[in-house]
Amino acid sequence: MAKTLPRRDAPFEPGRTALLLVDMQRIWLEPGLDPGHADWTADHYFYRETAERVIPNQRRLLESARAAGVEVLHTIIQSLTEDGRDRSLDHKLTPIHIPPSLKEGLPPPELAPVGDEILLPKTSSGVFNSTNIDYLLKNLGIRYLVVAGILTDQCVDMTVRDGADRGYLVTCVSDACASPTPERHANALKAFGGYCWVTDTATVAARFDALALDRGAA
Repeated sequence: MAKTLPRRDAPFEPGRTALLLVDMQRIWLEPGLDPGHADWTADHYFYRETAERVIPNQRRLLESARAAGVEVLHTIIQSLTEDGRDRSLDHKLTPIHIPPSLKEGLPPPELAPVGDEILLPKTSSGVFNSTNIDYLLKNLGIRYLVVAGILTDQCVDMTVRDGADRGYLVTCVSDACASPTPERHANALKAFGGYCWVTDTATVAARFDALALDRGAA
């Protein structure tokens, strides 16, 4: 008899669900800090979108996830060395280099790790390619991986595809992600939508809240 496969939007399970925030760092989120986009002013679409929609939605996800006992992980672009010699060739060519000592390379206070939440530095677009996240998630017993962050069409895209290839049931929270233009954001969601369940903050937060209620009743 054929084994029934789970749906991509299967209900999250307690103890097997994780929330991953991708590259939510001050250097990308605060106007005037990103050397690669020195021409972007504070009213640029990306800064308005992250400040008005993405960060508030991620705060809601974090609050619900933490209350439910959902594992929370953060990944940031950061070299392991001050001179960046450990970076990927792609980051050297771009160039992208955020040394460990750069405070602007950390998440903003409202999205910062709490307690012993895991923070993973990476020097690639895909967190699965330059960190031990797959090993960690398997050690933690994670099957359901909820992803939010920036950029939708770059590092989020890679995380979703690579996570799906490694056997996780991936959820992408569309209104907790952003790209430099709404077109890039929408096109990315359409392109990698076959690898995950694309939904919104309210739906995911409600699922986390339900897990919290079950946890309280146990």
